[in-house]
Amino acid sequence: MDTRFLSIAEVAEVPSVAVVVDVMRAYTVAAWAFARGAEKIVLAGSLDEALALKSRHPDWIALKDGPPAAGFDAVNSPGLLRSLDLDGRTVVQKTTAGTVGALAVKDASLVLCAGFVVAEATAGVLRARGSEGVTFVVTGEDGQADEDLACAQYIARRVTETETGAAEFLRRADTSRAAAELREGVRKGVHPDDVALCLELDRFPFAMVATVEDSLMVLRPVAVSSPTDEA
Repeated sequence: MDTRFLSIAEVAEVPSVAVVVDVMRAYTVAAWAFARGAEKIVLAGSLDEALALKSRHPDWIALKDGPPAAGFDAVNSPGLLRSLDLDGRTVVQKTTAGTVGALAVKDASLVLCAGFVVAEATAGVLRARGSEGVTFVVTGEDGQADEDLACAQYIARRVTETETGAAEFLRRADTSRAAAELREGVRKGVHPDDVALCLELDRFPFAMVATVEDSLMVLRPVAVSSPTDEA
């Protein structure tokens, strides 16, 4: 499998298959939202768009990075989101990097959004598809976020080498700048468990696929069989 690891700014052409990685915290939060019952997640391009969608659909749950803000129901924290009942709800998500990365590749034939919590399921989709080329979009810190690059590299390895261990990749994420900022309170809207939750390998058995629906980028969970199930 031919793999490329690009920052959002480096995505100059529409890839065939794209995996958008945001470990801390957008796609860990998205996975938790689905685990808490959300039907779909709309990835907003701006805070104004998120608020406009919320205004048109008052029953939708809007969340953003940073501290709580007027018009938003939640913040981009898995530790805070995991206590919410989202059964059957639509979530509107706007984050600094993760949602931006997905929108940058919205015209790809397959867009997967990932973190460590759905790593194996994501690799499973790529294995099943048999794609020759995959572009991994490393969203954080202009493509330099080691937690995102480590996760992307781990998923890429798992596609063809299912015995690949995760320990070193998780260590890199745990010692990343993002992890330090979350622990030290540099970033706002944080729960003390956020880093640990972002590093829970394969917590969920689904991948997350984003497609354009009625001009909106919509993320949905897709169940994936594990290699053990297929054996």
